[in-house]
Amino acid sequence: FCLTETVMDTRTATAELGWISFPANGWEEVSGYDENLNTIRTYQVCNVFEPSQNNWLLTTYIDRRAAQRIYVEIRFTVRDCASIPSVLGSCKETFNLYYLETDRTVSDGIKGVEYWANAPFLKVDTIAADESFSQVDFGGRLMKVNTEVRSFGPLSKGRGFHLAFQDLGACMSLLAVRVFYKKCPSIVQNFAFFPETLTGAESTSLVIARGSCIPNAEEVDVPIKLYCNGDGEWMVPIGSCSCKAGYEPDNGNVCRACPQGTFKSFQGPGLCQQCPPNSRSTIEAATLCGCRNGYYRGDMDKPEDLCTSVPSAPRNVVSVVNQTSVMLEWHSPRDTGHRDDLSYNLLCRRCHSNERRACQPCDDSVVFVPGKQALKETRVEISKLRAHTSYTFDIQAVNGVSNKSPYPAQQLSINITTNQAAPSAVPIMHQVSSTSRSFSLSWPPPEQPNGIILDYEIRYYDKSSVLNSSMVLSETPNVVLEGLRPGTGYVVQVRARTVAGYGAYSKDMLFQTLTDGKCSELGQQLSLIAGSLVGGVCIVSLVAIAIIYMFSGPTPTVTFPSLSEGHSSPGVKIYIDPFTYEDPNEAVREFAKEIDPSCVKIEEVIGSGEFGEVYKGRLKPVGKKEIPVAIKTLKVGYSERQRRDFLSEASIMGQFDQPNIIRLEGVVTKSRPTMIITEFMENGALDSFLRQNDGQFPVIQLVGMLRGIASGMRYLAEMSYVHRDLAARNILVNSNLVCKVSDFGLSRYLEEDTSDPTYTSSLGGKIPVRWTAPEAIAYRKFTSASDVWSYGIVTWEVMSYGERPYWDMSNQDVINAIEQDFRLPAPMDCPVVLHQLMLDCWQKDRNARPKFPDIVSMLDKMIRNPASLKAGTNNMVPGPPHHPLLDRGAPDLSRVSSVEDWLAALKMTHKRHENALMSINVLSKDLQRIGVSLAGHQKKILTSVQLMRHQADDQSPTESV
Repeated sequence: FCLTETVMDTRTATAELGWISFPANGWEEVSGYDENLNTIRTYQVCNVFEPSQNNWLLTTYIDRRAAQRIYVEIRFTVRDCASIPSVLGSCKETFNLYYLETDRTVSDGIKGVEYWANAPFLKVDTIAADESFSQVDFGGRLMKVNTEVRSFGPLSKGRGFHLAFQDLGACMSLLAVRVFYKKCPSIVQNFAFFPETLTGAESTSLVIARGSCIPNAEEVDVPIKLYCNGDGEWMVPIGSCSCKAGYEPDNGNVCRACPQGTFKSFQGPGLCQQCPPNSRSTIEAATLCGCRNGYYRGDMDKPEDLCTSVPSAPRNVVSVVNQTSVMLEWHSPRDTGHRDDLSYNLLCRRCHSNERRACQPCDDSVVFVPGKQALKETRVEISKLRAHTSYTFDIQAVNGVSNKSPYPAQQLSINITTNQAAPSAVPIMHQVSSTSRSFSLSWPPPEQPNGIILDYEIRYYDKSSVLNSSMVLSETPNVVLEGLRPGTGYVVQVRARTVAGYGAYSKDMLFQTLTDGKCSELGQQLSLIAGSLVGGVCIVSLVAIAIIYMFSGPTPTVTFPSLSEGHSSPGVKIYIDPFTYEDPNEAVREFAKEIDPSCVKIEEVIGSGEFGEVYKGRLKPVGKKEIPVAIKTLKVGYSERQRRDFLSEASIMGQFDQPNIIRLEGVVTKSRPTMIITEFMENGALDSFLRQNDGQFPVIQLVGMLRGIASGMRYLAEMSYVHRDLAARNILVNSNLVCKVSDFGLSRYLEEDTSDPTYTSSLGGKIPVRWTAPEAIAYRKFTSASDVWSYGIVTWEVMSYGERPYWDMSNQDVINAIEQDFRLPAPMDCPVVLHQLMLDCWQKDRNARPKFPDIVSMLDKMIRNPASLKAGTNNMVPGPPHHPLLDRGAPDLSRVSSVEDWLAALKMTHKRHENALMSINVLSKDLQRIGVSLAGHQKKILTSVQLMRHQADDQSPTESV
């Protein structure tokens, strides 16, 4: 319903109205009676017997009170002209309604003809009577009253107005005039309060009213607003509030606090619940019921879960000792604490006597199978214990709330003593020296001697005669085997003996005697040394000359991409769609590594994804150094389908291993929140990064970025994977300006309720129109060729420093323009060769578009021929006349895998021995001088030089080659 606010009503007047009339013999104010015989003040006019009537009646000043549209309700009577005899003038049965906007009252001294003839009145309407009365009716008590309502606006020129009535020759009475405006009433809807709101200036206007949540409610969808239409009625609301945690809805208008003994842990329409067992709430508006003494709630437990207790101790442990191994079995505790996450921990102590204080923790070499922490089974096998030693094993029963209890976990202890045991195997043997008829060997003692070593037994035989073996004994861990044949290989094994007997033989080791002849031993050693020096010098020369060669020509001061990384070899694996698995969780387990949540540290929010927040954090894998990571989380209250779609991205990413594809570190699925953990890209999305650094990079640097993206897409195409959403916003940039393809979550194409205008409905899905090929928009035909079209758009985005493709055109206008062969023009200062590459990617015939390997090859040629990247150049021009590389034409370096290949491709193998001893410090300075400024690239080149020098010093000729 609507509200009206009256600003003038003559029916309530008890004194003279005091309106201005002109001329004096025109409108006359009189007292009369309405149809209910109530006394009213009226104005009458009836000069029908005089010609040329022009009678004006002007109301007093009316304050409009900020209303933009005013309504006037007029109650009047009109006499039928046919019932009036001997009318001399032209009789009328109508009158005119006008208004005048003003900030002040019109003076009643205005009575001149000239003013009324030229008054700045605005006409509202000519008003006619639906019913008129005759002379007979006029004499009776029953009058025929007409009621008409008119509106006018918009009002904006003054704080108020006057109404004016013009009579041109009627016999009539104005019984009552009511002036009002409309407004929408205050209302509570969807737990939001909307205030009284004036209607708009036009009858079709919609006025937005902003709402605010009622007490104890919070926003669900924003903005919260209602539209007030011209009739003073509220339209359908947008956005809503809901009762916050600890409050429940009451009749839709109030959020009532949960009474004691109940709780509500979430915001929303749900009602308060009774506290679960072993918990209570002693206050109103409780969001959680606290556990009673001795009961706890686990970290992963929900608020509605019951409070539980710690388990009792395990029971009835049984041990079986076998030399230096022991098997332990036990029964579950009688009381599990009403939880189903029971597990066991084992504590091992080695004791020197029966006193507990004489015990110390077991060595790290002791092996527990299947483990000693978080055991689900009631059985464990312990091996590699010391012989004739006493041990104490404590078996603890723990569950999800054991870490909440202030008391230590209850445990069951058992003492055992190991038996006599033979020594373990000798781990390895070393050759000390060798002649043509003997060699000397040594070895370390067994890791577990299990007693005093009495001696060692050595067994050896000619590798060509396995059946004829010989044995010798040694009391020390070394031996010289003599009487051997020259130039022959011998297989040797050794085992240790204690009072418990022999241990196991070591693994087979093959040793070779020297060939017979004078100085054979010295000659072989000299050969080894000489070969190592020659091979080492060659390898160091290759890298040194290659770097010197880079210095010889004019090189732009930019960071170049690696031209050999990431190219897949024949037989590359094919991408497997995770949605083909009957159980999608199986795909996650197969392609993504499960990470212990204790290794993940969340630091700060850096964004919001489709399924939840995105954080920056740290990952500290066991035994590895800590690294920065990006962490995508799954929001609370997810459905099973949302969880499947969320983890599908990890199942996809986990199949890729390429430098220009975002690397998946792993997932957390066995605890909350569910997380996808990837490498951290410091510079964020490519589009925003470019906009923040507008005009800061040389063209060749931008081409290097494009080359990295193309390399990643080439890899995906080889795996038969179609990205379908390749755009600069889905390319991430790290601190070294390496670009990596990301965003493999395909669920947005399956959802129909996304509000992102980038993705438009088409044939039952969501499509990023500005980046998508025509056949994909029209027929949902997504292929590697449609990804090439998208790559052309990305190239345009890069060269325009993050400009929006097709600017402010609507998605439908973009579709129509593409259909009419419109293509994006070249961005400012864009080389012609790059714009031609874009146009090639935007061929209407998808078969005519280049493939990603072709694109990578094109970009490699541009990088090796910087002159081709000059604006306005449309061909690959040669470099400076004296540049040795460019004068010969650019070789294909896309498949170079070694420095040797590099020099061969450059036809410079004759320089492989030059400048082999170049200083690392000089190299570092020269790398900066030629523009290799990024620390990562410098480190890679310098590390390669140092590595090859070490190889030259340490390796044999065969290994160096």
